[in-house]
Amino acid sequence: VQLVESGGGQVQPGGSLRLSCAASGFTFRTYFMAWFRQAPGKEREGVAAMATDGSTNYADSVKGRFTVSRDNAKNTLYLQMNGMKSEDAGMYHCAAGRFVADHLSEVEYNYWGQGTQVTVSS
Repeated sequence: VQLVESGGGQVQPGGSLRLSCAASGFTFRTYFMAWFRQAPGKEREGVAAMATDGSTNYADSVKGRFTVSRDNAKNTLYLQMNGMKSEDAGMYHCAAGRFVADHLSEVEYNYWGQGTQVTVSS
């Protein structure tokens, strides 16, 4: 199993980034997928999740600004981040879970990527 994130970088406040997570080694379409982030000195938090039926769940802090999507044909998860704020900075990880009840709880997910760094500064 492999999850490889990309698309991170530095962006100004108010700017946008699109993260991608390429998955391999498992049947992607049958797994819940999610994005988590961790800022220095803080616990990892769930940002956005997408179930196998396409339903989504977002942290309150990103609702209306971030959009999670998946392309099952390409085995890829995406996170479109708009209107970014300084508090959005951190290491972003994608995660996969076969049976997930709490979509934004990290304990529900079995597989993790190494992460991609996002910096928000002017």
